[in-house]
Amino acid sequence: MLDFLRQEKISEKLIAEIKHYRNFYKVNPDVEYRIPTPKYNYYGKEIWEEAITAIICGENLLLVGPKASGKNVFAENLSAAFGRPLWDISFHVNTDFSSLIGEDTFKNGQVVLRHGPIYECAALGGFGVLDEINMARNESIALLHAVLDFRRVIDIPGYDRIPLKDSTRFIATMNYGYAGTRELNEALVSRFMVIDMPTISSENLMKLLRQEFPNMKDNYVEQFTGLFKDLQKKSENSEISTKSVDLRGLLSSIHLIDRGLKASRALEMGIVNKSFDNFEREIIEDVIHLRIPENVERSEIFSN
Repeated sequence: MLDFLRQEKISEKLIAEIKHYRNFYKVNPDVEYRIPTPKYNYYGKEIWEEAITAIICGENLLLVGPKASGKNVFAENLSAAFGRPLWDISFHVNTDFSSLIGEDTFKNGQVVLRHGPIYECAALGGFGVLDEINMARNESIALLHAVLDFRRVIDIPGYDRIPLKDSTRFIATMNYGYAGTRELNEALVSRFMVIDMPTISSENLMKLLRQEFPNMKDNYVEQFTGLFKDLQKKSENSEISTKSVDLRGLLSSIHLIDRGLKASRALEMGIVNKSFDNFEREIIEDVIHLRIPENVERSEIFSN
């Protein structure tokens, strides 16, 4: 990851700070398996430098942005860059204290606390990704206040007061406008440094495609990038919904094409069929056919 950061021209001073962080905060061997090896790299120099600086200063992060802005990819990249074990904590309307911190259970004839992901992350100095934090009820995540502010403790009734390891950081993600989401209360937001994640630029999307598909011909790198941006623009103009503006779907479709599936069928599975409105599907198909010919062969897209 550090070589990648140098390629992205991240400040050498910040890279040196990351190396110091890695050397100073040792990882418990029992959880080394949790240090991620990212499938995708996040491209964006300014966002990287903002996040690295905040983490070094002991801050927690809230990544806010639209669909396909790479929030979870970036959170995983940060964990890998700092060499920290990662806990993914998905929030929903039924998220409560026990699902985050832990609950009573029997072990060897005694009642003990079965540790939840927040507890483990805090006690072992990991990075906790609080995914879609605005899907949980405010009252259920109020318990995070003491975890995220200057106190940095978990006070568990009937058990103990657990201080967070100095290396522990929490990275929350959220989208606006999804079904089931709600506004975060001010008290919670004030405990984060907030990064507004931009949608991926054409230049960075081409970098991603070249990394993922090194044998793709340059003209099709440009066409698939243009296809994604065309769909994005249609969505911004309210001509289609955001359902088909799906970067994961695009990458998966290209993988299917690389394996020999006809391009039109692969893109139908990965992009077109994400919409369930017939009129919208026709618009999406028209956008695709302007960029990717319906009968294009794999050999025209890939060099070998």
